Amino acid sequence: MSLRALIFDFDGLIVDTESAIYDAWREVYDDHGHELELSTYADCVGSDHGQFDPMQHLDSLVGKRLDWDTLEPRKEARIRELLEDQQALPGVRELLTAAAGENLACAVASSSSLSWVGGWLDKLELDHHFEIVRTRDHVERIKPHPDLFLAAAEGLGVAPANAVVFEDSENGLRAAQAAGIYCVAVPNQITSAGAFPGAAMRLDSLADLELDSIRGLFEDPAEA
Repeated sequence: MSLRALIFDFDGLIVDTESAIYDAWREVYDDHGHELELSTYADCVGSDHGQFDPMQHLDSLVGKRLDWDTLEPRKEARIRELLEDQQALPGVRELLTAAAGENLACAVASSSSLSWVGGWLDKLELDHHFEIVRTRDHVERIKPHPDLFLAAAEGLGVAPANAVVFEDSENGLRAAQAAGIYCVAVPNQITSAGAFPGAAMRLDSLADLELDSIRGLFEDPAEA
């Protein structure tokens, strides 16, 4: 068994979109006299609002259905404002360059939409690093189900056992584990409180990663 491919989550792993999204939601809650606890919100990170729905939660707190037709566009505009100058997170470009130098195939597998992920990859000029991108548009079930990672591995033409996933959320970790793929956890400020049980490695940043340490996951202890 050998390392042949790297599969990247997107939000919070390649770009810190998660902080802006949480901050925008927190502002909506503040405007209605309530606090959105990070520990509560984190349940939906890496997945969707099936895990935790901020709209329904706020509606229950205020005791009525809010005017989301008005609030939602304002929130989305605020997210775009907060992300206007956002760049790739530390270590992302270096890891992709190193992977290319070692002929490792790379993919993105994200619970977000293709238009969101593709737009960011194009904006940051990272799209050429990835052979394929798999998003919620390509599968029936998103994380924590394994479908996205299995689709990414299939698209790259590699077995799940020959890939490594990089994830910032526990929903992503669960998806990787269900797919039978090693997962390197790289939490951000939104997800850092997570325990990430069973992750192959946990890093503070992709800038801390050496590819040799990833290859070590595939070594047979009997041959070491």
